[in-house]
Amino acid sequence: MGKQENQDPTESVAYRLGNYVENRIGTDISRRFEAPVLEGMPDNQIWYRIRIPEGIAGDGSAYHIYLKQADPEKVCVFLSGGGVAWNEYTAARPVTGGKVAAGLPNYYWNNLRPFTQIMNIHTGITEINNRQNPFRDWSFIIITYATGDFHVGDHDFPYTGEDGNPNILHFHGHRNFLAGMKTGCSFFPDPKKLLIAGDSAGAFAVPALTEEILELFYPDCTDVTLLSDSGQLLNKNWRKTVRDVWRADERLWRVIHGKNLTVDWYRALHDRYGGRLTYLYASSVRDYLLSAYYNDITKKEYKTDEEVQEKFRKQAVRMARELKEITPQFGMFFYDWKNHRFRLGGTVHTAVRHRRFFYKGKRPASMAQWLYDAAEGRVYDIGMELLGL
Repeated sequence: MGKQENQDPTESVAYRLGNYVENRIGTDISRRFEAPVLEGMPDNQIWYRIRIPEGIAGDGSAYHIYLKQADPEKVCVFLSGGGVAWNEYTAARPVTGGKVAAGLPNYYWNNLRPFTQIMNIHTGITEINNRQNPFRDWSFIIITYATGDFHVGDHDFPYTGEDGNPNILHFHGHRNFLAGMKTGCSFFPDPKKLLIAGDSAGAFAVPALTEEILELFYPDCTDVTLLSDSGQLLNKNWRKTVRDVWRADERLWRVIHGKNLTVDWYRALHDRYGGRLTYLYASSVRDYLLSAYYNDITKKEYKTDEEVQEKFRKQAVRMARELKEITPQFGMFFYDWKNHRFRLGGTVHTAVRHRRFFYKGKRPASMAQWLYDAAEGRVYDIGMELLGL
């Protein structure tokens, strides 16, 4: 028994199997399914990768965005998710398939290896050939994410790796965002409708970066809808993290006054734009992943259970109320699809880029229909009863 307890977790069957599966999928994508690199002008309804020479992933490797051309008057800027790092410990533990399978701490994706394509395109709102997708005829700019800083960082962060060697995490999400937007906007310079959406880490980025998207790239667009899917992670040190760890612009850390970063950023955005924008928030009610992050922040335990997930649900109740206090017109979509991964319980993490985006069940509408309706000016709430509201 003692020998098993002291076994290196990276030698476990689950760890090895997780790495094998990730590498196998990555190899298949690179050989057969990877989006082509754009050379020249894009054809309609094809996903392309566009290399961004000024960009840099968290581990120092190359950076690219994805782009799909369709109707140039309807554009979605999608801010991708992929975890978060807020100190040296989390910086030293990027995601790998082995860590996920073995239940080891893993916090953020630090590069854009082929496997990460499945997080960015051909799923949920980015499915091109799905007739259930009301956004299939929209043009898309996907601002990919591999820096652990909610797309806002501007700092090279030193840390000691798990192997004991010194390393650098390139918190340059903001550089990547600006360069990616400059390139993407050149293909779609004058949309009449604009959807700025993000999931997970990208959900936090939506209220943080909308002002720059509008002021720098789309100043003439007046029909603008925002969606954050799964942007709840309470941390009393957010201001310090954004200011001192990520070294983000002062306008972003200056408005942080509490534990809920998303609420503070949306409040500042609404103070700036008021009712000129359509505001939407979506979330799972007992998110297995964000609840594990929260437990790690508060108790230094990277795990989740029913108690932690119930805390998350109660925090979601308060968050919904705070967003409605910003504006009663803040549209909500809460969901409770059970998480069946890794036997962790709770509910799923994000839906906008997943097949569940199209699932209606007993709800009045699917998330896809709810989001489309809001973009057309029909804002309403779904799933508030899951919060007791």
